[in-house]
Amino acid sequence: MRVGVEVGGTFTDLVAIENGQVKIAKVPSVPSAPDEGALAALAAAKLQMDSVEDLVHGSTVAINAILERKGASVAFLVTKGFRDLLLLQRHNRRQIYDLFYGKPRPVVGRRDTFEIDERIGPDGTIISSLDPDRLTASLSSTLKAGEYEAVAICLLNGYANPVHERTVAAWVAENFPEISITCSCDVTREFREYERASTTTIAAYVQPVTSAYIARFAESLAETGFSGRFSIMQSNGGHLPAAAFSGNAISSLFSGPAAGVNGAIRQSTLAGYKDLITLDMGGTSTDVCVVTDGRADLSTETEVDGLPIRAPALDIVTVGAGGGSIIWIDDGGMLRIGPRSAGADPGPACYGRGGEEPTITDAHIVRGSIRSEAFLGGAMYIDDAAAHAALEPLAKRFGMSLEEFADSAIRVADANIVRAIQLVSTERGRDPRDYVLTPYGGAGPLHAVRVAEELGIGTVIVAPNAGVLSAFGLLAANFAQYDTLTRKVPVNADAPAIVRDVFDEMARNAEKAFVAFEIDASPRFAPTLEMRYVGQAFEIQVSLDPDNLEQLAEEELTSRFAEAHIQLFGFGGADFGPCEIVSFRLGALAPPSDLPALREEESLEHGPDTRVFDSGDWHDCSLNSRAGIRTLKSVTGLALVEDATSTAYIPRGWRATVDSHDNLIIQKEGVPHERG
Repeated sequence: MRVGVEVGGTFTDLVAIENGQVKIAKVPSVPSAPDEGALAALAAAKLQMDSVEDLVHGSTVAINAILERKGASVAFLVTKGFRDLLLLQRHNRRQIYDLFYGKPRPVVGRRDTFEIDERIGPDGTIISSLDPDRLTASLSSTLKAGEYEAVAICLLNGYANPVHERTVAAWVAENFPEISITCSCDVTREFREYERASTTTIAAYVQPVTSAYIARFAESLAETGFSGRFSIMQSNGGHLPAAAFSGNAISSLFSGPAAGVNGAIRQSTLAGYKDLITLDMGGTSTDVCVVTDGRADLSTETEVDGLPIRAPALDIVTVGAGGGSIIWIDDGGMLRIGPRSAGADPGPACYGRGGEEPTITDAHIVRGSIRSEAFLGGAMYIDDAAAHAALEPLAKRFGMSLEEFADSAIRVADANIVRAIQLVSTERGRDPRDYVLTPYGGAGPLHAVRVAEELGIGTVIVAPNAGVLSAFGLLAANFAQYDTLTRKVPVNADAPAIVRDVFDEMARNAEKAFVAFEIDASPRFAPTLEMRYVGQAFEIQVSLDPDNLEQLAEEELTSRFAEAHIQLFGFGGADFGPCEIVSFRLGALAPPSDLPALREEESLEHGPDTRVFDSGDWHDCSLNSRAGIRTLKSVTGLALVEDATSTAYIPRGWRATVDSHDNLIIQKEGVPHERG
């Protein structure tokens, strides 16, 4: 048996696969103790835990520690003269007209930042040696026993030569063995001092919290009889055994959103589509990502609470437009959605758990696009009256009926999602009309077709049990290990040989890591270069063919970079100017064993058709299951398609069919569609 457990902001989802059979569970999350929600999902699924060979877990523990500022107490060690590195940051302003603008607050304060007398040059040469006696004299009184839980070490140009960082780490380990140690050379071997320092301090900040959580959850799993392999999902779309996170917790920050993309790729590929825009709308937020030819875009830098993190992560844009997002009015009298959410506790007003603020889920209840008796397959009580009461004050303020206001709020949420998709498609040089939209999460299929219509997308694919697709994506994920190294190389006749040598060394290191993590599979490699024209300040990603590195030539490096530059910026070319390689990144990937498709295990019983408020009036709306659509061959809107974890809404002008893998294929009528 293989099990995936994904902890979201509102619900914790589980998918278990044994002998080709799929079992699902969905329970409320426990924000104060995420592992309790995960264990509750395991209990709800009634699994025989001693039969589980692999359990893959995704959680929000690391990112919540940053957002809530509940990480470890960290001492930050820097090169002499760089104590204010985290405070100076960059000169850009995110709100240029805000007179009271303040830079993002780092997780480590100035009083906890300490200087070390040493210096290494950008080429790795030692300019000023590290004196062990001075180190002892300066740090012995600084790292007082019990004052700090973690140490972050980020010395100038440590990416080029880590010898001094290793020396400092060894000294701390010997004198303060109880303190968690994080070196920048282990977290990100890249230049740009502020971004590297930010990443290192955040990694140190979340490491003790994440390690404690993993250890606690592993102990609880052992008590249930589980003795299989326990893995953790990463931001880069792959997972690794839990032991790999003893010094690399930062790679799990965005594990939930990354898992969902994997599940969407798996199901959509079965349907014959490889160019996707994924739309994950859960209870707290909406995440969107572009997938081209079956591969999601990978970003080298992300942000949390305004702080940069240099670690490979799927290029996902998040907006506060989840089912639990609060509907409110700003100071200018405009209707707004999120980013604040009702979460799991108390949740939307309709959950009947004490929530009183109106949410998108409440709006769907009011307009009829969510039927209270069918929510989670009828397994969860929904209070219709509470939903109406929550929306009523705002509806009166706008002089609208409850239904009109609910429909308006949903359309504002749709607009937020459209803008997020434009950020990852149009602004990345891609036309969304060339893609299909793949929604999931409990609320995604309710909004997807309207969003697709706004973007000119003609096909929407809704996987069966889309509400737990992220948990399924945990099982569909590769084992993955990523390594990045900054090394400036001008693109000339010597560059191809240097590229091969660097990637060969990185591949050997990755293979050693797989052996250390007891992953019994030979990895395939995904090499990528960070390149730019000489004189530019920032780089773009250029993917290489791993099977063609031996034949790599200077001309191919130049042309691949020129093509990528033109696609992103609209100008450039082979004759535009000399270019250079700045950094190397190598992904080592090992796919999981074959998985069955995620199917609809049972069809809900449906009564007579219902009514939905749409475009200013109430309309008759057909109720459907996938089995019913298969019998009818197709259905046209207005229609609702319900399963145990989500509801898909089909407006007028769209037709839905079901393929052999239980995927719901919704297409614009009268528009030709091609798979790809």
